[in-house]
Amino acid sequence: MAESFDPAAVRREFPVVGRMLYLDSAHQTPLASSVRAALESFYDEGLEQAGPKALWLDRVEQVRARIAALIGADPSEIAFTKNTSEGLNIAANAIPFAPGDNVLMVEGDHPNNAYAFLNLRRKGVEVRFLPLKGETATADTFAPHIDGRTRAISLSHVTFHSGHRFDIEGIGELAKAKGIYLVVDAMQSVGVVPLDAGGSGASMIAFGCHKGLLVPQGLGVLYVRQGLSELQPAYVAVAGLAHPPADLVARADNMQLRADAGRFEIGNLNLPDIHGLAAALALIEGVGVNAINRHVLDLGDRLIQHLDDLAIGLVGPRTRQHRSHIYVLDLPADEWLPYFVDEKVRVSPERDGIRVSFGLFNTVEDVDRLAEIVRRRNPPADGILL
Repeated sequence: MAESFDPAAVRREFPVVGRMLYLDSAHQTPLASSVRAALESFYDEGLEQAGPKALWLDRVEQVRARIAALIGADPSEIAFTKNTSEGLNIAANAIPFAPGDNVLMVEGDHPNNAYAFLNLRRKGVEVRFLPLKGETATADTFAPHIDGRTRAISLSHVTFHSGHRFDIEGIGELAKAKGIYLVVDAMQSVGVVPLDAGGSGASMIAFGCHKGLLVPQGLGVLYVRQGLSELQPAYVAVAGLAHPPADLVARADNMQLRADAGRFEIGNLNLPDIHGLAAALALIEGVGVNAINRHVLDLGDRLIQHLDDLAIGLVGPRTRQHRSHIYVLDLPADEWLPYFVDEKVRVSPERDGIRVSFGLFNTVEDVDRLAEIVRRRNPPADGILL
């Protein structure tokens, strides 16, 4: 693992950066050449060999071990899903809630996390949303609201709408002390912000792979901490059984589930994306998540400097400890987005402005170029371009 890296060299893996200023990794990262090559190799094997499934499944286990290592987990704690939302729904339905129990969530967090638990209201589960006024969620955010019927806390690691990095380790310690489950949405952090699943105290962590993990949509990962055998899947297939019947005849007396996270898989995984993930992990492992994290925070430092010079507000945290690769500029999206499109700048409109999000391929020159584009439309009050 490299202690530092050359973003310009990594940049050559992403041809899209030659055609536009790509600052939208929180939406989806562009395809890397090596990931595309891995996808094409998979399809070539299917075309020429009619699908060497045993070989493909062996590669699945290799990638499972690598993604586990990336987040500080054991391979047995990793299940493959379709996306973050499926993982969160699996988690919500796995927790042994009883009518009258409650789950604590952050108001305004990603809606798909909320809906996974709101759907349980039909079973008598109460969802309590805790308001945050721009601050970072910590154990102190939740502690006063835990009562005898609180069974779970669920929140993002990094928020999609302002880039706050929440203190999941401290919240995990609280959850452990109170004997409740912690479910984490890590969609915006994995591959960019360091995550130690084992040290986080999380019971289950869900994330997709089309952002920091650099593969197309349609593949997700669910971490399930060892020892939580009471967490049971809402649906079952042969793949989740401890003893799959060799003759593929279902029997009511053969319903024992796997003890590991595989009990939540239902077979026929997204094999193309898993092959692409192998190539993406090679990129990420070669740089190191810590180095990627330092890089995007350095880019954030430079962006904040420019914003201060331009008298443009930042919606979200300013300190490195609490921020990530996501920065929301206090600019009206309906006015500014068409301008950025015309300037071939890829950003996202967000609830509080324009979201800029960095990837490992972005450079200081990208930040300076963005600042100049903003400056052209929004010169300082004295009319002098700085």
